[in-house]
Order: sequence, then C-alpha cells, then structure tokens
Amino acid sequence: MEKRRGISREETIRWLLERENPSVRYFTLVDLLGKQEKDEEVLLTKREIMAFGPVPAILAKQTVEGFWGERERFYLDKYRGTVWQLILLAELGADGEDPRIRKACEFILENSQDRESHGFAVNRSGKTSCGRHSEVIPCLTGNMLWSLIRLGYLEDPRVQAGIEWICKYQRCDDGESEPPQGWPYDRFEVCFGKHSCHMGVIKSLKALSAIPADRRKEKVNRKIESLAEYFLAHRIYKRSHDPEKISKPGWLKLGFPLMYQTDLLEILSILTRLGCNDSRMAEALTVIENKKTENNRWILENSFNGKMLVNIEKKGGESKWITLRALQVLCGQQRFPAGDPADN
Repeated sequence: MEKRRGISREETIRWLLERENPSVRYFTLVDLLGKQEKDEEVLLTKREIMAFGPVPAILAKQTVEGFWGERERFYLDKYRGTVWQLILLAELGADGEDPRIRKACEFILENSQDRESHGFAVNRSGKTSCGRHSEVIPCLTGNMLWSLIRLGYLEDPRVQAGIEWICKYQRCDDGESEPPQGWPYDRFEVCFGKHSCHMGVIKSLKALSAIPADRRKEKVNRKIESLAEYFLAHRIYKRSHDPEKISKPGWLKLGFPLMYQTDLLEILSILTRLGCNDSRMAEALTVIENKKTENNRWILENSFNGKMLVNIEKKGGESKWITLRALQVLCGQQRFPAGDPADN
C-alpha cells in the first residue's frame, strides 16, 4: 500500500512509549508491540500506572467508603461521581486488585445495580437500597459492565447477570417497526424510543467485546453479531436509510475519555477488537486516516476537561490516547505497518 504523509511508525511508537503516560505506554506495549502480560517491562509499566499520573490522583479523591462526591449522586454528578471515575479507571488500565478499586466496584454493584433485572440504574432506591428498577438505562449498564469486566469482575455472578440483561433487553432495531412494550421500554424516550439509542447499542457492544472470545456464551456471540451489524448498517456514522447523510456529526470529533458518549474511533476500535473487517467500515477508516497530522499523530478534538476530577491531555493538542486508539484500529485493519519499531 502506498505510504501517506511519510508514515514513520518508529517515531510514533517511541512517542507513545514515553514514561510520562504509563497507561498509554502499557497499551502500546501490549496492543501494538504484542508484549505478553508477564513481560517484565509490561509488569513494571502496570505498577507505574498505579504510582503516578491520573490513576493515583483519582484515587486520592475517593472516600474511605469507596465512592466519590455525594453517595447518592454516583451517576447524576457528571463527571465527578463514582460511575465516571470507575469508567476512567478502567480506561486507564488501573489494577482491579487494588483494595480501593475493589471498594468502588462493590459500591456500584450495591447501589446502582437493580437486583430484580440486574441492569444498572441512575439512582438508588430508598426501599431496596439498590439500583431503582424503573431507572435502569442501557448505556449505563453497558459502561458499568465493561468497567467491571476490565477490572476483574467477569466471573462475578452479578456481572454475569448483567450480561444476561444486555442479551435479553438491549435493542438494536432501526426504527423500522414498533418498539417493544413493557419494562424497561416504557420509560425514558431518549433511551427506549422508536429508534434504538446509539449510545446504548455501542456501550452494550463494548461490554460484550471485553469478554474473552473463548469465554463467550453462544447467546453473547449472537448479540455481538446483531449489535455490530447495527453500526455496519449505519456505515458507522451515517444514516442507515440515507447513507449520504451523517447521522451524528459530533462523532467526527475524536475524544478521550468519552464517558456515555461515543465517536467513530471508539466504534471502529470495538469492531476491530472483535475481528470485524467489513467494507462498510471503509469511509470511517478513511476519516481516521485523514485526521493524522504531519507529525504522524492525532489531535484531541473533544474533551471533558474542567468537568472531571482530573484532566486528561490538552484539547486541541497532539493526543497520545487518540493516536494509540487510531493505531490500534489502523493496524488491526492492516492500514498501517505492523511490527516493532526496530523493524523500521
């Protein structure tokens, strides 16, 4: 394939491997360079994630009970409450065995998960002291399950029950028929309206993609296929019934972290991780390729800085997180040279 803009993978990878950002360094070692988890350099970098940078800064603001901010506003306090810190800790590759993170996971499972359906709710019920049954929403359920799986809770029965919620209730229809009736579809029009909510679909797919392939049940594989097809039918960011029009223009601005929102890079990243290589991804992949700068890096175009407990990178500047994600996708789709920097 013809090289564009003088691609130099060696320089880009070395930049990502700089020690000032141990999380990016860790994922670069594992995902781009193929290092094993038991590799000495990988183990050292995982320890560094917990020693300096945003992870210890976030943990320093945690209460002794395991939550952040007000106990009852674990979701509603955007983006300083417990839900959002758990997502960010999982994104950053924090150690799920750390007692402080275990406390946060247990807090969310006890206060946000609905014990009847096992989905996750935006509020805690005063009667049951767990997630309010009438306020379970799909994007939160997907985000919490993804975070918990990443932090080592896959085999926990409560997480397994949450995965069942996705398989049973998460919609992926395209507004072509009447939406289903009854719980949970009879509340929150934005989540359960005529057309499936994009955010619910992608966060549910993200959660299921975190399950190792050899540990996925058949029903999970079927759900992954239907959720993935939903975005392929949309050409990732187009209108499925009118692919000449952009469905979500905001998705063209790449950000990290994304919290309950998404963008075309996150969607492509999830599909690529699942081994999807479909011609309907081509336009979105080209958008990512064309966003590369002359320095062979990508820019942080969307940010929650100022709204979070800890800022992540500088909006408008070269982003190690966006560059890492872009290379994970482009290498996975064989649109960027693979291998170690020493090969170049």
